[in-house]
Amino acid sequence: MDQRSSNLLDEALGLDQTIEPWPLRGRVVAIEDRVETSGSFVLHHLLKRSLSPNSSNVSIFIAFSQPFSHYDRILRKLGCNLVTQRDKNRFVFFDMLMLQCPGGNEGITPEGGLIALFGKIHKTISALPEINRKSVSIIIDDLSLMEVATNGSSDDVLDFLRYCLTLTSEFECSLITLNHEDIYSGEGRPTFLLQMEYLADILIKAEPLATGLAADVHGQLTILNKGMNYGQRSKISNFHFKVKENIVECFYPGSRG
Repeated sequence: MDQRSSNLLDEALGLDQTIEPWPLRGRVVAIEDRVETSGSFVLHHLLKRSLSPNSSNVSIFIAFSQPFSHYDRILRKLGCNLVTQRDKNRFVFFDMLMLQCPGGNEGITPEGGLIALFGKIHKTISALPEINRKSVSIIIDDLSLMEVATNGSSDDVLDFLRYCLTLTSEFECSLITLNHEDIYSGEGRPTFLLQMEYLADILIKAEPLATGLAADVHGQLTILNKGMNYGQRSKISNFHFKVKENIVECFYPGSRG
C-alpha cells in the first residue's frame, strides 16, 4: 500500500498512533469478505504491520487456504520477507492444507488435529521470551476452510476459537480471522460466525459496491472499531479500495475525480 492508503486503513484499525505496545494486543479482529470481493489484503496488511522491524510482535499463522509460498510471495511485494521473519522466530507458520479431507476420517477432529494444533500454539507462545509473549498475533486464513477440514462441523470450529480466545486473556494475544460470509447464503449462518461478530473488537467487511462493478473501484470496506476501553465510543469507517499489483489503494467515496 502507498503511505496515504496505508494511513487511511491504519486509522480505521487504530494502528496509526503507536507500534509498541502492539495496538491490537488482547483484541479480536474479524474480517468477512465475499467470494467476488476478497478481503485477504487486509489480512496481509495486518501481518506486515505485526512484523514491523520496530516491533517485538510475533505472528502465528494458521493456513487452511494457501501454502507458505503464497503468503511469502505477496508479503515480499509489500516489503516483508517471511523467510527472514521465520528464521528470526517472529513468524510461525502452521500449514493445515494437508488436513482438508472432508470425505474421509483423516480430517481434523476435536480429539486429534484441533486440540493438537491448539497445544502447539500454546507451547509456541509459552516458549517465547517474555518481551515477545505479550505481543503475539494468531492469524487464521480462513474459517470457512477450517469448517471444511472438520467435515463440516461448525461446533468443532467454535470450540477451537473459544480455546484461542482464552489466549487473548492469558497472554494478551490478538486473534485475527478471515471468513467468506456469502458462502452461507440461503442457509443458516453458523454459530462460530455469529460468535466472532459478537466478540470482535474490530469487525471488517469487504463487500462489492452497491452499484455493481467499476473499473477503478474493486469494493468497499466497512470497519467497526468498538474501542479499546469500556465506555469508549465505537467508530465506523467506510471507504473504497482498488487492488493493484503491489499495493491496495484505499480512498473515500467521491474523493476521486
